[in-house]
Amino acid sequence: KCGDCGKDFPTSNALLLHQRQHCDDKPHACGVCGKKFTYGHSLKVHQRVHTGDRPFVCPLCGKGFKQSNALSSHQRVHT
Repeated sequence: KCGDCGKDFPTSNALLLHQRQHCDDKPHACGVCGKKFTYGHSLKVHQRVHTGDRPFVCPLCGKGFKQSNALSSHQRVHT
C-alpha cells in the first residue's frame, strides 16, 4: 500500500514503480531536448516527437499516430 496516496498494489515492485510518481526522481532524460521522465516508456513515447515516428496506423485511412490510444480515439470517426 502506498504511504502517500493509499493505493494498493499486487506486488512490492509495482508499489516501487508507483512511488516514483510522488517524488522528483526522473532518471530518464531525452538526449535531444533534456526533458526528464519517471519511466523509460514515457521517454520512448516522447522521443517520437523528435523522430516523427508514428507507428500506430489506421487501417481504414492510413493516418499515423504516436500513441495507440490516439489511434483508438481516431477510429471512432469511421463508425
